[in-house]
Amino acid sequence: MSSVCIHGLGYIGLPTAAMLANYGHDVYGYDADETVRGDLQNGDVHLDEPGLRAFVTQALESAQLEITDEIVQAKYHIICVPTPFDQTERTADLSYLRDAAHGLAPLLRAGDTVILESTVPPGTTVEQLQPILESTGLTAGTDFALVHCPETVLPGNIISELRENDRTLGGVNGVSTESAVRLYDSFVSGEIRTTDDPTTAEFVKLIQNTYRDVNIALANEIARLADDYGIDSREAIDLANAHPRVDILQPGPGVGGHCLPIDPWFLGTGSDQIELISTAREVNDGMTEFVIELLERELNSLDGTKIAILGVAYKGNVSDARNSPGLELARTLADRETAELATDGGPTGDIEVEIHDPHVTDPTLDLADLDSSTAGADALVVTTDHDEYADLDPEPIAERMHEALLIDTKAHLDAPRWREAGFAVRQI
Repeated sequence: MSSVCIHGLGYIGLPTAAMLANYGHDVYGYDADETVRGDLQNGDVHLDEPGLRAFVTQALESAQLEITDEIVQAKYHIICVPTPFDQTERTADLSYLRDAAHGLAPLLRAGDTVILESTVPPGTTVEQLQPILESTGLTAGTDFALVHCPETVLPGNIISELRENDRTLGGVNGVSTESAVRLYDSFVSGEIRTTDDPTTAEFVKLIQNTYRDVNIALANEIARLADDYGIDSREAIDLANAHPRVDILQPGPGVGGHCLPIDPWFLGTGSDQIELISTAREVNDGMTEFVIELLERELNSLDGTKIAILGVAYKGNVSDARNSPGLELARTLADRETAELATDGGPTGDIEVEIHDPHVTDPTLDLADLDSSTAGADALVVTTDHDEYADLDPEPIAERMHEALLIDTKAHLDAPRWREAGFAVRQI
């Protein structure tokens, strides 16, 4: 067992810290956010993830996990800081990574191993992280090990996937790779795959998520084509998938989360060969406008309407609302209202948008309860496939609404049942 310092206690860092601690390592968790540190020191887990609270509590009570107010020396350092993406500039913000590296560098010792888990553009480990760490006079691969090992977990199942998923890791040399393998082998039951350099490991994570994004874009474009022909896209996809060499995914309102909307663009940081990838991104981002087109078609006009959006988590049964299609739809409708008023100079009716989500607790979002969000609404738009929505009774909702229109972007609700309750139902 080894000593491990985790840099960043977010969606990946905190579960990783608890996992290592519960497998017997001495783990020190550090986050630059004083509130996050304080909450954890008081036993308050700030992330809503199934099983995580008990898992972290176990690690803290065993004293194998200690939340520290400063970075400490350790045999292993794992960096799990955010790497936000600037949609306008199409660049990755690596400032959190650089800050973590500068904070770690004075404590780095010969024989230590530094592992970057944050998702980053290809080349980041050797071009950004390595020079900062080597400013100490130590040399990566000789004095200390340097490795990239991307996380591959899905919110809602993080603890199991940390343990069970295969991992890909690449060090600056074989000694670095071997050191990281020893650590991950202590808790990973999946296969640990290695590559000869960190850049390949970075690239692998990005193309995994790009594959998913591109294939979702195909399904979404099929849905828009099917709409032009008056065809049920999901029926057509199901029939097409009966072929043994066809496996088309299901369409939806777009993609969300931290990975799929962002990772494909990271591939273009050092290359401009992303024509198909950029087109797929545009298709998926364009689904917001397609949903609005459906609303306008069914309601004739959005002026003076109230739209209730059900689901602002990016996927079903989780609380993570990062880059969610539901939030993007709400914001786009609000922006459209402002633009129309500015263009026409007045008295177009306001578009009222209310959002509901039984899982999301973000205090910065103006969330409404189900009754108030649907009262007087002209349309319901389901953008997240929470289990709670599949169980909704449509009859009392129809009585509260002004117009009984349901746009189910996930085909999650029982359409015949909602039609029997008087709803006009449209699915993507």
